[in-house]
Formats: sequence, C-alpha cells, structure tokens
Amino acid sequence: MTVTVPEADTGAEADVDAPEVAHEVPAGVPAGWWARAGAFTVDVFFGIGVVITCLLVAWTAPLRGWLWWVAVALAGVVFLAVAVNRLLLPAITGWTLGRSLAGIVVVGRDGTPAGPWRLLVRDLAHLLDTAAIFLGWLWPLFDSRGRTFADLLTRTEVRRVEGERPNRRRLAGVVVALLAAVAACATTLAYFAVYRPELAVEQARQQLAVDGPRIVAQMLSYDVASIDNDFARARGLATDAYRPQLVAQQDAVRKAGPVDNDYWVTNSAVLTNTRDKAVMLLLMQGQRGEAPKQRLITATVRVNFERSAAGQWQVANLSVLAKPNPAGEPK
Repeated sequence: MTVTVPEADTGAEADVDAPEVAHEVPAGVPAGWWARAGAFTVDVFFGIGVVITCLLVAWTAPLRGWLWWVAVALAGVVFLAVAVNRLLLPAITGWTLGRSLAGIVVVGRDGTPAGPWRLLVRDLAHLLDTAAIFLGWLWPLFDSRGRTFADLLTRTEVRRVEGERPNRRRLAGVVVALLAAVAACATTLAYFAVYRPELAVEQARQQLAVDGPRIVAQMLSYDVASIDNDFARARGLATDAYRPQLVAQQDAVRKAGPVDNDYWVTNSAVLTNTRDKAVMLLLMQGQRGEAPKQRLITATVRVNFERSAAGQWQVANLSVLAKPNPAGEPK
C-alpha cells in the first residue's frame, strides 16, 4: 500500500496564502510618557487654555454686560466639551480624542475600561499630581507601570492599545483650529470692547494732565497792554456753553479797571475723566498789578473740561474754591 504525502506549499504560494500578522503591542504594556503628554495636551491643555482666556476676558469686562455674558458662555461651552471628551466619550466610543491619536487607553488594573465616574475621580486626583510641584506628572518616568499619583489612588493604568484604532487626525486638527478661533475671537472682543476704550481714557487723562494747567493759566492771565488779544484767546479756550459766562466776567474786569494778571499752576490733579470729559483740581499762584504795587496771589479752582469736535480740550466750567488772595494774608 502506497501512502501519498501531499507536498508542502513553497515559495510564492506560501506568501500569498499566509495571512498578514499585525505587529501588535503585548497586552498590558504601559503607555510612554510622551504619548500621555501629547494626549493630555489635545484633551485638556488646549481646551483649558481657551477657558482661562475667556474667563480673563469676563474678568476685565463690565459685570453682567454683554461681553461678560459672551465670555462666560464660551468658557462654559468649552469646559463642557472638555468634560464630555474626557469622561463620556471613553464610555461611548472607547477613546478620547487625544488618546485615540496617541494610541493609549485608561483601564483598571485588571484591564477593564475605566467608567465615567472613575475617570472623574482620576482627573480630580490629578490635582495632587500638580500640588506636589508637578512631581506626580513625572512619576510615570520612575514607576514600572507608568502610573501617576492619580493612577495609584484610583487603581488605574494607561496602556498602549493593541491593533488598529480610529484615525482622528483630521478631527483633531479641526478641533484645535476651532479652539484657536474661539480664543482669538474672545481676545479680539476684549481688545475692542475693553482695552481700546480704557486706553483712550488713560491717554485722555495723560494729555489733560499736561494741557489742562496750561489752558487754565492762559484763560486767567492777561496784560493790560494786550488785553483784547488775551481775552480773545481765553474765549477760544472755552466751550460754546461756557463762553457767554466768560465774556460777562471779562466785561466786569474792563469796567473795574484791569491790571496785569499772571497765573501759573503749582499743583494739579485729574479727579475724574472719560474719553471726552474730565474734572481737574488746580492750585494756582500768580502776581497781580505792576511794580511797585505788584502782589502775589493764590487761588484754588475746580475746572470741568470737554473735548471739542476738533479734539482740543476746552473749559466747560470753572469754579473758584478759594478766591484769589494776596500771599501771606489770612483766607
């Protein structure tokens, strides 16, 4: 009896029929530190960065104004999206966005997937990793199972994933671009709605601190020899509403018999101001009359300023708090 032994497949036939074997990671291999850092950056860092940006915008905006509500709403939406990605998506799809890119997963010590509540406790426990001068985040470099302090407390591990995983690179790019757009939008709104107006107010304050004393000194100073020109100059420094009152004061000076009047400001302060209006307090000294009858005088005035259509500061009202008094005499 003859037994026929089938010939073994050789060469190309063996290569065609043999199934492809994937180079899979052995079960339970801890994830690398850089893979975990990359996943955390995508899952948390970008999103929390946007949340902080929006909260800073809300902090600078007027309380419960439109920008405050917009910034708080954006911060809430982004924070909720981060929480859903970190806590719920692993239970639904098995992955967070960042971990799917890095090919890692959070599991219990027995290899079972961690549920939402366990993931929540783990994320809260990461505060200990941070509080220990970030030592907890570096602990996986020394631990044989690559665990942080949070993993030790919640009995979890981060492992590399076997086999194929969903390709979410394009989705990750879209999400990161969207987060960048939200942060840029919030920053732009803060610039135009908060920073730019406040900068204009501060610039107005600085300009008035320099121009205000000069304007008041020019308005109150005059020489008998050039009184018409000096009074005309003073009228040009007043607003249309205040000019009639100033003209009446000038007429009273003419009737009383004018003498040289020269003022200068020794100290001043901007009390309040907006972009177009301001109030200043000025301490003034001067001299009145001609030698040998010339006298030193002092006065304290409160001046309201308004900016004209041409952008020039003008006196809208002038109140004398301490009337001109010869120096050295009791007030």
